[in-house]
Amino acid sequence: MKTKNLAFVTLTLLVILSSCQESQKGKRAVEGNQETTVDEEKAAILARLNNETKDAFQRNYDAWTENWLHDPDITKTYLNFTDSTFSESVGWDEISQFVKTFFEEHPAPEPVPKLLDKIDVRLYGKGAWVTYEQQDSLRGLKRETRLMEKVDGKWKIAGMQTTIYGFKTNKNN
Repeated sequence: MKTKNLAFVTLTLLVILSSCQESQKGKRAVEGNQETTVDEEKAAILARLNNETKDAFQRNYDAWTENWLHDPDITKTYLNFTDSTFSESVGWDEISQFVKTFFEEHPAPEPVPKLLDKIDVRLYGKGAWVTYEQQDSLRGLKRETRLMEKVDGKWKIAGMQTTIYGFKTNKNN
């Protein structure tokens, strides 16, 4: 009799674990009383990232600010391997001023890179870890990492790290 009970308990636990794992695989995400699919969340994040890129390259400061979380703890970091430069801004005020100054010093819009259609996203409740690569016509290959936070139903950028690798050159030429 004890073997049957143990088998029943084990089978029940396996079924529960299996259903928990299935929900974690990304079929549904719940925010408050609203249920959305992970694909919908990923699409909203993708749209936010593409908007931020367009706004930055078109030098639209006011629109650009709408893409970011205005918080004293957010960060923005650039690593540029092509010219060995590095910059880091911490907090919304510093990030905002850095971008405003950059736009003033470089007012001409730049060609907008091919917009993203593929990103890797890991959702964590109201947060997301996002990675992707993008080809910039002026800077070459960039690898981006973004920390996203969902506030009032909208995804905002809460952290950014951009690594610029530049253009590949053929050493035989």
